[in-house]
Amino acid sequence: MTAQLSKKGEAWSARFSEPVSDLVKRYTASVFFDKRLAEVDIQGSLAHAEMLAYQKIISADDYAAIQKGMSQIQGEIAGGKFEWLLDLEDVHLNIEKRLTELVGDAGKRLHTGRSRNDQVATDIRLYLRGSIDDISGLLRDLRLALLDLAEQHADTILPGFTHMQVAQPITFGHHVLAYIEMFGRDAERMLDCRKRVNRLPLGAAALAGTTFPIDRERVAKTLGFDDVCRNSLDAVSDRDFAIEFCAAAALVMTHVSRMSEELVIWMSPRIGFIDIADRFCTGSSIMPQKKNPDVPELARGKTGRVNGHLIALLTLMKGQPLAYNKDNQEDKEPLFDTVDTLTDTLRIFADMARGITVKPEAMRAAALQGYATATDLADYLVKKGLPFRDAHEAVAHAVRSCVDQACDLSDLSLEQLRVFSPLIDDDIFAVLTLEGSVAARDHIGGTAPRQVRLAIQHLRQQLG
Repeated sequence: MTAQLSKKGEAWSARFSEPVSDLVKRYTASVFFDKRLAEVDIQGSLAHAEMLAYQKIISADDYAAIQKGMSQIQGEIAGGKFEWLLDLEDVHLNIEKRLTELVGDAGKRLHTGRSRNDQVATDIRLYLRGSIDDISGLLRDLRLALLDLAEQHADTILPGFTHMQVAQPITFGHHVLAYIEMFGRDAERMLDCRKRVNRLPLGAAALAGTTFPIDRERVAKTLGFDDVCRNSLDAVSDRDFAIEFCAAAALVMTHVSRMSEELVIWMSPRIGFIDIADRFCTGSSIMPQKKNPDVPELARGKTGRVNGHLIALLTLMKGQPLAYNKDNQEDKEPLFDTVDTLTDTLRIFADMARGITVKPEAMRAAALQGYATATDLADYLVKKGLPFRDAHEAVAHAVRSCVDQACDLSDLSLEQLRVFSPLIDDDIFAVLTLEGSVAARDHIGGTAPRQVRLAIQHLRQQLG
């Protein structure tokens, strides 16, 4: 039946013999955080009203009055003049009460054929769909900023690490491309999540559907949904889509955190691979020389916050019987904060990526410190016919000798190198250079500058 608002505004107060206590009102109200759903709530209500009028469930005059009233409410909200009342619990009742004040009985008829259960589920999906679209755009901006950085340093050599030990020389452009791949997968996950977000719950009513001759497909088309939720019980109680989004967001933040860790390490004066623009850093209240990488450090910390929201939503849903329960009110604050945190982080990281200054000399010096071309020497011997395990052992002896002499493999003379294998010739010196090492890895996914540039070209075509 059509919801009737009491003089105090509750849609249900006629059933009760005493008013809700002020403490319970504060405890159960959501209006002061779910009011951010106002725009999508109005959008959903207008689509519902249009369908009701088309199906002749309400009159054309009622629909016109609802449109006019909602337009005024939108203006009041945009202008900061709308009065949000705790007594009205949530965004839905606040808007409905104001609409009824403005247009009378037409406002009371708006809720025909729906419940706050399917209404809020629709609002959250509309809100999240828009948020995913915004986040997808921000992921694209970040990848483009990192592509520019990679292209500038397609030839810049730095050590690649495993176990935080120097492993093999790579190019900085290749290293940056690894993060672009991560954020690319994140973009794919967001778009895939969007498919399941973009299904319409409205029409499920409280839990069982409605006796009115509604047209759910019409509302879905009006609101841009791809499909309708196919089971009324599931439609009002499902929050998988919110959990799935938070899981995807947690992965984005995990990738941000990994990059943040490297930025913090690289910016340390003991490493000195990069500098971050001053606008992303802060100083010390006591040490005047300090320049602290606060943005990546804070992003690293905020990752735990987003991970926590994911766990909160999973825990929220794990024990709920069908269908809707008041527990579900607790879905909004974790979801909203996840959207806000991820949006702010991606926006600032795209800007920060354009403020990174690379120090090639420091990177090159570090690549020369850890016998990074040892694998190249082993590969050289294998190509000369030596079995890999024998080549590995020969090079290990050569490295041990260099450790004793405090020199690099490239510092050894041909005569000294031939002590470890007679297969070594004077062509070895081209192999042992950092440039020779990276250039030799010239295949799809390799670190060769040519491959880095081809990968960048491919990604730019993808991103448009």
